[in-house]
Amino acid sequence: MAFHDPETMEVRPEERLDLERLEPWLRINLEGATGPLTVRQFGGGHANLTYLLDFDGREYVLRRPPLGPVAPSAHDMRREHRILSRLWRTWDLAPRSYILCTDDAILGADFHVMERRHGLVLRATNPHLTDSKPELCRRIGVMVAEVLAGLHGIDADAVGLGSLGRPDGFVGRQVEGWAGRWEAALDDTSPDASALVRWIREEQPTSGTATLVHNDFKLDNILVARDDLARAVAVLDWDMCTRGDPLLDLANLVAYWSEESDSATWREAVWMPTDKSGFPTRSELVDLYAGLTGFDVSRFPWYEVFVTFKIAVIIQQIYIRYLRGQTSDERFAIMGSRVRALIAKCEELTRRQ
Repeated sequence: MAFHDPETMEVRPEERLDLERLEPWLRINLEGATGPLTVRQFGGGHANLTYLLDFDGREYVLRRPPLGPVAPSAHDMRREHRILSRLWRTWDLAPRSYILCTDDAILGADFHVMERRHGLVLRATNPHLTDSKPELCRRIGVMVAEVLAGLHGIDADAVGLGSLGRPDGFVGRQVEGWAGRWEAALDDTSPDASALVRWIREEQPTSGTATLVHNDFKLDNILVARDDLARAVAVLDWDMCTRGDPLLDLANLVAYWSEESDSATWREAVWMPTDKSGFPTRSELVDLYAGLTGFDVSRFPWYEVFVTFKIAVIIQQIYIRYLRGQTSDERFAIMGSRVRALIAKCEELTRRQ
């Protein structure tokens, strides 16, 4: 039953759904929405709000943007529904999205309802799951590289997503877009990143093959089987997916991939439980991916810098919502220090090149 679901919690008071409006809409529009409704919240994410809907044992997942103003084109539920209503037919790691609501009168924002997949997420809050298990850790690392290579091998035209995004000039638009978001989310304590942004612009490489790009691919956006942590069950969080340069996905994965030798500053900024014996290093992860795809990774260091900056922007956007009182989630109170650590990490990476 939903009440005992280990991946959910009671809905945070400030993030409750308006069930007086939502429940009648679901019963009219969602097949299987019968019987008593129980609502729980998935509490692991930091951006979009995700809820478990249980209609007398029949489970669904509702996704909506965070409360308060959001950056233009971010938290795009229409995009996520478009992708997941198609991709599931061909790629079994894509959960199916059943229905999209664009009527703001229901919840005040777009939302969609999708398939529930069961499993768990490997994240900073459960590092013990891989302690003293080097063979398992190695298998998890190889699995992650294989999942990403599999995503990038999908023919977008064949799954009805050939018109998604604009691959030409994609990296350049990403650079300018994230630079603009950084400026829009600054507060008085934010670090000066002007020299870093200038370096990113000046050193930008020419993109190669365009593929589907998840745009937030990392270990804790992969749902794994409880009985085998090296078996993927689903890839989550598709609201930024598009077509473009696949090395941006690889860089996102690497930016969140911790190693035992990482400094305390790096660990404070971005940490995943991959700093144990058996896990591939970041360099080995890049080599695994390159071997699976055949893609040229010679300019990968630039991508690593840019994506680390992008992560800093994302965290700053979350932090500024907290400072403005748009969320009272106390997890966000320390995010200013994470932003400063990430900008310092970017600057260190540029000095290595």
